[in-house]
Amino acid sequence: MAKASQPLLIKRYASRRLYNTETSDYVTLEDIATFIRDGREVQIVDLKSGDDLTRQYLLQIIAEHESRGESVLPVNVLTDLVRSYTSQSMSVVPQFLAQSFEMLQSGQSKMMENMGAINPLTQMPGFEAMKTQQEAFMKAMTGGMMPGQGAPQGDQSRKSGDSAEDLSEIKAELAALQEKLSKLSK
Repeated sequence: MAKASQPLLIKRYASRRLYNTETSDYVTLEDIATFIRDGREVQIVDLKSGDDLTRQYLLQIIAEHESRGESVLPVNVLTDLVRSYTSQSMSVVPQFLAQSFEMLQSGQSKMMENMGAINPLTQMPGFEAMKTQQEAFMKAMTGGMMPGQGAPQGDQSRKSGDSAEDLSEIKAELAALQEKLSKLSK
């Protein structure tokens, strides 16, 4: 079996069928989406030309999910992305999006770690189910890449004041969640 650190190689044949080189079988776009959600990197190449088609297929997976009503990207974000392809700011957009997702992953990872550290919540019935659902949500939102599982860890040169501020925000969010949970349990 190939190393998990190496991308899973998918070859596209002239018939447009996708072939998993690890398992020697054909796969669908949904299979590829599952690999990615499970934290696996994939690379899709055209068998004849050798062209990398990964971006094209990842965009197709997103488009299919969006068309089925599984909307993650608001219309205004999609509109701005289209505009960025025709403007001079195009070079800034990919970096901005990458940093935004990195911050999201980092903040959500901290929140998940802190949820286990707060004793009153962990004693509540149903806490583990809620935590499991939150982890599944995080995995779906981050494409299966949680920090500590190969995802970027964020800017390590941040000031400790920024970390304390982030922690304060997370604690405030947790307090709000605690209040909601206590209302639900009554």
